[in-house]
Amino acid sequence: MKKLIALLVVCCMMLSVTAAFAELEMGATIVATPDLYQNTDLSKDYTVNMYLIGDKPNDWDTVKALVDAKLEPFNTKLEVTFMSWSDYTTLYPLVLAGGEQVDLIFTAPWCFMYSEAAKGSFYTLSDEFIDTYMPLTSQYQAETSWAETTMGGEIVAIPSNRAQPMGKIVAVRQDLMDKYGIDPLENWDDFMTFLLTIAEKETPESGIYAMAAATDNAEMWDVYREQYNSFLALDSNYLGLMYEYDGALPAKEDIKLIYEFDWYRDFAKDMKTLADAGAWSRSALTNSVTDDDAFEAGQGASIAWNLSVMNYVRPLEARDPSAQCMLYDLTTANLVEAEAYSNNDMAIAAGSENPERAAMVLDILKFDTEINTALLLGVEGVHYEWADQVGYYKRLADKTNDYSPLGVSISWAIKNGNVREEFTDAREQAISDGWDARVVVNPLVAFVFDDSEVKAYVAAVSSVLNDYVPMLELGLVDDVDATIDEMVQKCYDSGLQTLLDAFYTQYDAWLAAQ
Repeated sequence: MKKLIALLVVCCMMLSVTAAFAELEMGATIVATPDLYQNTDLSKDYTVNMYLIGDKPNDWDTVKALVDAKLEPFNTKLEVTFMSWSDYTTLYPLVLAGGEQVDLIFTAPWCFMYSEAAKGSFYTLSDEFIDTYMPLTSQYQAETSWAETTMGGEIVAIPSNRAQPMGKIVAVRQDLMDKYGIDPLENWDDFMTFLLTIAEKETPESGIYAMAAATDNAEMWDVYREQYNSFLALDSNYLGLMYEYDGALPAKEDIKLIYEFDWYRDFAKDMKTLADAGAWSRSALTNSVTDDDAFEAGQGASIAWNLSVMNYVRPLEARDPSAQCMLYDLTTANLVEAEAYSNNDMAIAAGSENPERAAMVLDILKFDTEINTALLLGVEGVHYEWADQVGYYKRLADKTNDYSPLGVSISWAIKNGNVREEFTDAREQAISDGWDARVVVNPLVAFVFDDSEVKAYVAAVSSVLNDYVPMLELGLVDDVDATIDEMVQKCYDSGLQTLLDAFYTQYDAWLAAQ
């Protein structure tokens, strides 16, 4: 099948951030018209119900009005439901299983893609279906991207159309660093010093936590593991298999459960040190306010993420000019992983009453330039403006917080690489420039584990991890070593070895074909 072209040549190359990832020409213009969809019955009104994760932006209705106007000639309407960050992990499986009319839904390896695909929750896509009902996707979607959303030989979701740097950094309150004479952060140990200092000296004074953690510290773990050039071979919520990248495809014995690596144990011990010092609330496990929102509200002194941390830095600094922030890359001597195309996807729900119409809408949202740009960036002249260089945009400070460019989950799934931000903030530019020579694509991004034969074991192991990992990542355990040993043993008792055997068998077959 044409959608299963191997990624090996691309995956083993060092890639340039500035040019290698764009799948459309910068500034390209594409117009979707009804005559493109002659194979789709447009004779009757149909409302496509789309479910997204994340919180609804203040100016969403203004942007959606542009989409509604575009879809009117297609006899189609779009209704959108947002599953908030605080609720989506609970609501997502229920929406797909509970009889709701769902046509399109955001998904990703980190957002139920594998588990829901294994349940048959997504409409599977053939080459013929894509060519017939998604003509723009058929023409413009990167060929190498399809392998990343293919399970058991079937495409279960439509990936984004841009791979880009996915380096993890920290944003911190520089004013607090200056207050306590803390030097610029160069590595993880420096960051630990900052967090412990804030917990000891600042939190009792102002109530600002070093890190206003909530539910887990997954982003902190991602920052930590960059020290080891680690890539994921399987990423399914807390069920993750990992390996150290040394420039070659790993042997199967080098791919292990994340929690069996010594450095995860070291990370968990650091988390306990921080928790015991008061770096975050003892109720962090059940906090409903995310660490990002708490940082924006001035309740936290740091957050860990990618360059999207600026979505929280900007409003904080605008609201409180005394709260000056800085971005730090703690692993400047290490590789920067490229975000996979499949890191953000849209799926057609298996229960869609009209998958052809859903496919058409997604085709338009992904590739009609006017609508795609609106969903990515907002309203021109209100939320952004074009820079002098073709395809580059700049945020407009007055309204950017009401519709942050690439701040909505739909924008992550439909991005094409033909628009880029011209950084007007030197902090962002410095991080981006520092990534240029270090970006590498995970060579296992094209290998997708089909867990349909072992899904009972996947569910059982995941249940164990869901009970333990958040507590470990928040340092809310009495004995880290004993807790990890107990968790791992329970994973094996729940069938982890059977799961691993199935994974290794499929990996061997994939490896032999490269």
